[in-house]
Amino acid sequence: MSWLIDFFGNAANWSGPYGIPVRLLEHLEFSGVAFLIAALIAVPLGMLTGHTGRGALIVVVSANAARALPTLGLLVLVVLLAGVGTAAPVLIPLIVLAVPPILVNTYEGIRGVDPDLRDAAYGMGLRGRQVLFRALVPVALPLILLGLRLAAIQVVSTATIAAFVGLGGLGRFIIDGIATKTYADVIGGAVLVAALALAVQLGFTLLQRVTVSPGVRNLW
Repeated sequence: MSWLIDFFGNAANWSGPYGIPVRLLEHLEFSGVAFLIAALIAVPLGMLTGHTGRGALIVVVSANAARALPTLGLLVLVVLLAGVGTAAPVLIPLIVLAVPPILVNTYEGIRGVDPDLRDAAYGMGLRGRQVLFRALVPVALPLILLGLRLAAIQVVSTATIAAFVGLGGLGRFIIDGIATKTYADVIGGAVLVAALALAVQLGFTLLQRVTVSPGVRNLW
């Protein structure tokens, strides 16, 4: 507890280019960009494969294979290939980490909709995209949001790897603290990352309450 008081009570940690606000913004930037790119890739692909059934096996197998990739190892590989002059070494592993839960949950959500509902939508004269967006997506939304939530939490928690290649973010407190044996910084940085992950969890919980109707929510 004294280490936390030392860290958060130190005025120097709240100002300047290496202070908590700047590091937090850097962390959010890495996490947000990686999460957005992953969502733009995985959500449409999951909807398409879930709706049509085409390529589903390849997509799911590829997503599960991506889960087995070691994030830190992939980071090192990208650094060796691309260097450390850009954010690519951090973004690529984070995107690879985020795609599988979004893709699989979106696919499973769409495929898991009651076939009778799908047939009823076609019977009402809806076709193609109309069936997908008016009938399937609203029912599958809880699972889609679950995938997005899991991915966001994983990305926020793992974005600390940016510090391994000399970039910023909350991971700098942890890495620099270990290097200098300033354990107050290590613990403070870890607490900040955990708090940010909890905030993401809370944000998605609130989002689900706003976007998912109670009737659909009870289905899952």
